[in-house]
Amino acid sequence: MKIFFIASAFALVGSCSSTRYTTKIQNLKDSIHIVDSALVTKYAESITPEELKEHLLIISDDKLLGRATGNIGQKIAAEYLKNYYQEQNIGSPLSDNNYFQSIPKSFLPKSNESSENVLAYIKGSEIPSEVLIISAHYDHLGVKDGEIYNGADDNGSGTSSLMEIAQAFKMAENQGHSPKRSVLFLHVTAEEIGKLGSEYYTTHPVFPLKNTVADLNIDMIGRVDKAHENNKDYLYLIGSDRLSTELHYLSEKVNTTFYNINLDYRYNAENDSNHYYNRSDHYNFAENNIPIIFYFNGEHADYHKPTDDTEFINFNGIVLVVDYIESIVVNLNNYDSIPFTKTKEKSNKARSFKVTLGVIPDYLFDGMGMRIDGVKEDRPASIAGIEKGDIVVKMGEFEVKDMPVMVSIDTHGKSIYSEAPSRWKNKSIPLKASS
Repeated sequence: MKIFFIASAFALVGSCSSTRYTTKIQNLKDSIHIVDSALVTKYAESITPEELKEHLLIISDDKLLGRATGNIGQKIAAEYLKNYYQEQNIGSPLSDNNYFQSIPKSFLPKSNESSENVLAYIKGSEIPSEVLIISAHYDHLGVKDGEIYNGADDNGSGTSSLMEIAQAFKMAENQGHSPKRSVLFLHVTAEEIGKLGSEYYTTHPVFPLKNTVADLNIDMIGRVDKAHENNKDYLYLIGSDRLSTELHYLSEKVNTTFYNINLDYRYNAENDSNHYYNRSDHYNFAENNIPIIFYFNGEHADYHKPTDDTEFINFNGIVLVVDYIESIVVNLNNYDSIPFTKTKEKSNKARSFKVTLGVIPDYLFDGMGMRIDGVKEDRPASIAGIEKGDIVVKMGEFEVKDMPVMVSIDTHGKSIYSEAPSRWKNKSIPLKASS
């Protein structure tokens, strides 16, 4: 094991945009159209706590050994998903009835074997070339120190929810209510080691990204956090207004029309210290200018612990959230065209930074510094000789005492905190483990 003091030389990506948002808010709200309530609720009601629990008990069983990326348990989970979609007669957008988008070992950290995203879809009846994506990661932490991390909430809850949403859309299709646009049910792998499954999809998209209307991402919706112990009908919405105000107001109108869930936006703030906007698979879509919503019920005492088991899951709460998400997709498909516009005005002078260190932190490590759990090939960390088990204790002038680590540097390796104008100081991206 080595102790690293990292000086510089991390790759950064800059971007800018001059798109200006000028739509009047009230006119925008008035333009949102809701489909017939009977159609929305009929198929949402097909989603039951019993069926969700049936899936989750299998996905989070000890036999799957925590579904670590590339390991046998993750492979078993992938087969279970494929078999389910075949049984439901829900097809795949891939050729030869193949539901797996294979991710080669070379794309993953050295310690991981090859893996696969699982893709199922329902073809749109009127605009099949456009696609709405509903995503959830199905991998988890695997086995550490002899204990199995089953990840019932993280993210067995999202995985089983996605399966049930797909079933509801298939039922609607069978009864003559096909979606106008194609709907892709995207189960991504490798989220826990750096959102690499969704990164692979966005760099190797099955549907062109320019034809991707939105990504609705589900990650950890099965528990109740401390802030909502007295009001369990809640949901954190993250990112809904970052790239499309239309999507945001549609989301709110669907809620007020049908569900009245307490939508909590506290983690959507750009200065949120948890940086949840950056921490799950929706982020790779947002990085490609695709509108997103991240659905999340918050962290809890069993987060990333071997005690994240099915017995603690709030299945009735999942049903409410899943019904809500399904209804949003139904209403999105109601539009002949979806004129998403940029929410935020950006100056030509604006710059953003993205750290591409190429390491996977060990977020179960409770000592000083950041212990490395994996290193991606051909990234700066790998080139510098960093290996699994090494501990990073300093980056430039920044001491690394614990996760998360905050650092931003320019292309010459100089910290923006000391070298750049003050307007750059809020452009830091956290080097932080994904949820």
